[in-house]
Amino acid sequence: MTSVARRYAQGAAPGAQDASGRAPVVLMVSGGADSTALLVLAATSALDIGDGRGCARIARERLHVLHVNHGLRGIDAEEDEEFVCELSARFGIPCTVRHADVAALAKKGDGNVENAGREFRYAAAAELANSLCAEYGVPRSAARIVTAHTADDRAETFFMNAIRGCGPSGLSSIPRQRNRIVRPLLDHTHEELCSLLRMRGIVWREDSTNADTQYLRSYVRHEVMPVVKARNPKVLSSLSQTCDILSDEDSYLTQVASRTFHELERRRADAMVALDAERLSAVDVAIARRVVRMAFLLVAPDARLESRHVARTLELVAAGQGSATIPLDVDVRVEHGLLFVRGRAARERLTSSWLAVPGTLGLTEGRMLEARVVPVPRGSDAAAIARTYGKEWAGAGVLLDAEAAGVAAVDARLWVEPPQAGDVMCPLGMHGQSKKLSDVLCDAKVPVSERGQIPVVHAGPTGPVIWVGGMRPDERFRCTPATKLLLELRISDTRSKL
Repeated sequence: MTSVARRYAQGAAPGAQDASGRAPVVLMVSGGADSTALLVLAATSALDIGDGRGCARIARERLHVLHVNHGLRGIDAEEDEEFVCELSARFGIPCTVRHADVAALAKKGDGNVENAGREFRYAAAAELANSLCAEYGVPRSAARIVTAHTADDRAETFFMNAIRGCGPSGLSSIPRQRNRIVRPLLDHTHEELCSLLRMRGIVWREDSTNADTQYLRSYVRHEVMPVVKARNPKVLSSLSQTCDILSDEDSYLTQVASRTFHELERRRADAMVALDAERLSAVDVAIARRVVRMAFLLVAPDARLESRHVARTLELVAAGQGSATIPLDVDVRVEHGLLFVRGRAARERLTSSWLAVPGTLGLTEGRMLEARVVPVPRGSDAAAIARTYGKEWAGAGVLLDAEAAGVAAVDARLWVEPPQAGDVMCPLGMHGQSKKLSDVLCDAKVPVSERGQIPVVHAGPTGPVIWVGGMRPDERFRCTPATKLLLELRISDTRSKL
């Protein structure tokens, strides 16, 4: 959330310029009118680049131009590159050029050339900014990546996102700042910048693809915007104000959703997160949608979410049970009051899941974890039986007190997952002393690369460790002379039975 003081502040706070006054400012320049104007203004005028100094001149030694040749327009692209290099040299600003085969990159992705080009440009800008920060000896966060987006771009993006269908974040359009990326020209129109260049006698390059209405942005620019401007000549200004309002409110709601997410989180592993479904169902739907989106993006960061995916997940949450495979290579499941969201990586490793008692659970590399409850034979010593059993199975099986583990009832379940950071247990033989699970694995000389394959059995997703599969049980669940029901846990290799 942006505070009122911060949103409308005009000057810099004391000490705000310490690192930012020396940090690199990367100007993304294509050679078009808007980015050409950005270069000229950055070199000769005052700009607000969100570094705490307000609208101020930028020291020339901080400036660095980045031009990306997308390899799409042949000789025109080469001439764009030459133009940007010459203009940068004219103002004494270093220029870095990056080349990319964007068409090939698009084929490897979703086929969208515009998306592929944008992702490459920002990745190249981030790489350049990081290298310059290392050279200047300043933190990366102090650098600025400056784009030439205008009020026209903001309005066009608003309508583009509305046509595609989106939520508040999409309707916020282009933000003034996102982390290191700043857009100081959002209050200027394209025509204003063209007029500025004409007055200074500076030419610019025209991209012929900007007139091709098969691209959504060009369609909005040439077909939609003229109609809207005819209805309201001040639409660019009014939409800019609307986007500012939506952006501030979206930022606030995102913070609320983030706090709610952490309150509801019950377990997290690689590409897996479990949330309290019962409490999530009681959360206001506006926040619940955002919480679910956060869960999806946590397990599948590159996923392109659609509202129907979120809606389907919330349907399962409301029902209190059920599962679905979302077309993002993500599985969702609601059971026992928890919402589980798993990505592909979680399914390639040991899967965190429930184990029915009695029942079996498939592990990695053809192994199977079996669980059942059996009564202690009349007149027998449960502790002695457990010791003999452990020796026979050489650690691959264990007998524990079923009542202590909470599985004496019908339809009981245990939770199985890979070792998690912060797990603590009371290893058998240490007389109740606790120990970090990571230390137990370290003492057993288990390679870090192999620890994700070890099944750790818990009483529940947030319950205590009962057994580190194939290694060591917890003291609190050992068999005693008073034990009446035995919990048998055993790991077997199904491949040996073939």
